Order: sequence, then C-alpha cells, then structure tokens
Amino acid sequence: MKLSLGPVLFYWDRNKTHDFYASMAEQPLDVIYLGETVCSKRRDMMLDDWLGLARDIARVSSAQLVLSGLTLVEAASELSSLRRLCDNGELLVEANDMGAVQLMSERKLPFVGGPALNLYNGHALAELVASGMQRWVPPVEASGQLIGHTLRQLDSLEVARPEVEIFAYGHLPLAYSARCFTARAENRPKDDCQFCCQNYPEGIPLLSQENAPLFTINGIQTMSASVSNLLADYPELVNAGADLLRLSPRAEGMEQVIAAFDAVRKGGLPPLAVDGCNGYWHGQAGMLRAEEAGLC
Repeated sequence: MKLSLGPVLFYWDRNKTHDFYASMAEQPLDVIYLGETVCSKRRDMMLDDWLGLARDIARVSSAQLVLSGLTLVEAASELSSLRRLCDNGELLVEANDMGAVQLMSERKLPFVGGPALNLYNGHALAELVASGMQRWVPPVEASGQLIGHTLRQLDSLEVARPEVEIFAYGHLPLAYSARCFTARAENRPKDDCQFCCQNYPEGIPLLSQENAPLFTINGIQTMSASVSNLLADYPELVNAGADLLRLSPRAEGMEQVIAAFDAVRKGGLPPLAVDGCNGYWHGQAGMLRAEEAGLC
C-alpha cells in the first residue's frame, strides 16, 4: 500500500507552505500533491512557484509529484490558468473538474481523477479511463461496498483498472459554492475578502443550534467537522482494492499521522478505534464512527 499526501486544502501563507513541504519531503510518502484546489484568489503560490517547489522536493524525496487543479472553475481567467496547469510539461495533473479532464484528454496525457469528479459506477469510470485517467480517487462519501462494486463492474466491462486512491485521513471536502463563507463570516464581500482564509489555518468550525460540531468552513468549501480517519479500517481498505491511501494535510501533527499509517502498512496491527469519523466508509452518515453506527 502506498501513502499519498493530498493537496493542502487550507490557505496558508507562502512561508508556512514551504516549511510544511520541507518537512513532508522527509516523510515516507509515495505521492505528494501540490497546487490550489479550492479558490483561485489564493495567489501566494502561482503555477511557477508550485513547479519550483516540486523541483526542490524532488531533490530530497523519491515521491511522485502531482499538480492538482481547481475543483470549481467559474471564470475565463480560471479556465486559462487551468490550461496552463495542464500544459505544465513536467508533472502529472490531478483533474478535479471535468474541464480539466477534457483538456488532458485533448492532449492525450494521463491524469489522476480527483474526488470531486463524482464517479460512482464502472461505466463512468470506463469513460474516464479511456480518456487517460490512470488513478481514481473515489468521492469522499463513497463506501467501501460502493467502491468494490464499481471496480467489479469495471472488470466486467473488460477495462483495465486504474490505481485506486482512497481519502483515508483529514477533514472531508463535502461541497463547493460560488459564495465565500469565510468572507461572509467576517462580513466581507467575496471580491474584497482580504484573504481572510489565512486567519484560519484549519478552517472555521460551524456548530449546530445545539452547539454540536457540524461542518468546517474553508472559503467556498464546506468540510466535515470531524477528521475522517480510516486507519482502523485498514484491512477493509486493502480488500476494497485500494492501492494508495490519501492523507489530507493539517496545520499540525502530520508527521504523527503519517507515522501511524506507515506503521500499519508495514505490518503493524491497526487500532481497534480511532479519533474522528468513518461513517461514510461503512455506508452510514459520514459524521458517525463505526462503533456509534453499531458496526463494531
């Protein structure tokens, strides 16, 4: 089993971003994703900066480096930036929008199908494999049963399986909007947000009327309140056909998270339970833990 580090979903300044990846380059990771996937206004790091960072990481790490594109493309300027990303000429691209799939297919270049592409069956998967998708990251709400069924359906179509990369740790990216919720929380217009996302390195917790954690607000992105953690489900991840496990960056403690997953993939016993949620994996409400759903 390989371990991947997903793209940073939060907005960190340039120095924090460089410091984070400098520490990650020394970790036992097989794939490292770079790039901005949430908001085009986050411009501390531009394409040339990401490519330069990738070259720096490559000097000290053997991990495969991948450039991730935006998930919600709304403007001509964003489409132009996406074209430049797809034409980068150095790194594999993660397509998080069907526009990126089209651009990569036109160029006859391989790509990673990101979790926002909403692929839920073998027929849709086959179409993207034919377009050049060599790795599939299932939607974060997909259960182990759904993923297994989709792959068996793909096999029945006699289409070669792409690599399967499952989102195994981190705040789950659930939805995207044209509105910026972080700017709204600070009573700012989206067009004059003052980049206030940088004030919240792990987003803004959103509570229910009963003061229970419900979501995490991250700019235009709505995320899970709890961190999803599938470490205790490692045997089922293997049985479902996972080739890679994606660990989504957090502001603190990523070294410990990577070490825990690395120990289990090297033969250590997975824990009986972990902090965080894993309901989606078991076909239940995502915010639940398996033991709460009566599955343990």
